[in-house]
Amino acid sequence: MNRIRAILLAAFCILSLLALAGCGTTTKESAAGDGGFASFTDAAGREVHLEKKPERIAVTSASFLEPLHEVGGDVVGRPDSPTNMPDWAKDKASVGKVYQIDVEKLLATKPDLVLINKGMNEKLIDTLEANGIQSVVLDMKSYDDVKNEVRTMAKITGETEKGENLISSMDSKIDKIKAELPKDKQRIFIIHSTNQGLTVQLSGSIAGCVANILGWDNLAGDMTPLEKNPDAAPYSLETLVEKNPDVIFITSMGKIEEIKASMEKQMAENPAWQSVNAVKNHRVYYLPQDLFLLSPGIHYPEAVETMAKCLYPQLGYGK
Repeated sequence: MNRIRAILLAAFCILSLLALAGCGTTTKESAAGDGGFASFTDAAGREVHLEKKPERIAVTSASFLEPLHEVGGDVVGRPDSPTNMPDWAKDKASVGKVYQIDVEKLLATKPDLVLINKGMNEKLIDTLEANGIQSVVLDMKSYDDVKNEVRTMAKITGETEKGENLISSMDSKIDKIKAELPKDKQRIFIIHSTNQGLTVQLSGSIAGCVANILGWDNLAGDMTPLEKNPDAAPYSLETLVEKNPDVIFITSMGKIEEIKASMEKQMAENPAWQSVNAVKNHRVYYLPQDLFLLSPGIHYPEAVETMAKCLYPQLGYGK
C-alpha cells in the first residue's frame, strides 16, 4: 500500500511540474503578444509598437527636450535652437537646424528612436525606416497637444506616473492663474510680425491657444485661414480697424528690437492705426519669442501667466 501511495505521489508531482512549465510558456507568449514594451498612436495617426525600451533617442525639436527629460528620458542628438535649449542638452550631438535637419548627422548619432516634429520633419520617416530606425511623430502646438505628448513620452520611457504628475502640476498652475483673473471677456487681436510681413494669428496658434485658455475673445476667430497655414490668416489694416480690438498682442520672428521699431512707426504714422481702441489706449503688447514663437512645451503655464500679466500685472496668481 505504501508503495502504491509513493507511485501516485510521484506521478502527481510530475504532472504538477508539467503544468507549471506549461503556464510559464503561456505567460511568455502572452507578453510578446501584447506588443512588447509599449504601444500607442502618434500624432500622425500611426500605430507605434516598441519591442523594448529605447536606449538612444534623438529629437528634431528642442521643444521635446524638457518634457522628455522630466519623464526620465535622455537624448543622443538634438537640433540647434536659439530657444528651449536646457543646459543638460547643450553638449549633446547636433543634428542640424530645427527647420533643416541634417540626415547624416542624425544617423551618425545611431538612434534607435527619433522623435519627429509634426508638420516639419515627416520627410525623414522613410529614410529612418530604410535604416531600421523607428520614429514617433509628436505635435506640441496647443496645450492639449503638450499634455498628450507628455503621456506619449512617458510611455516611451516607461515612466507613466511621472507623466501624469507633470500634467497635474501644469494644470494646477494654470488653474491658479485663471482663478485670480477678472471675469471680463477681453476683445483681443493677435498679429504675427516677421521680416516678410504681417499675418493674423488664429485660435490654433500658440498665442491663440493661450488666449482661449484665459477665456478671452480672439476677434480673428471667423477669419479665413491661409492655405498653407491653418493657424494664421491674411493681415489687412482695414480688417483690423473694422474689428477694433481693445487689446493687440504681437508675436514675432526675427530681431525683436527691429520688429518693435517697425510696428511702432506704422502705428504713429498711419491715422487708421490711431483709430483702433488698443492703439489709442496704449494696450499693444509684444510677447516673448521663447514662449510664443516655438511651442513653450511644459512652460505653457508661464506663457499663460505672461499673457495674463500684460493686462493684469498687479495680480499674484496664487503665489
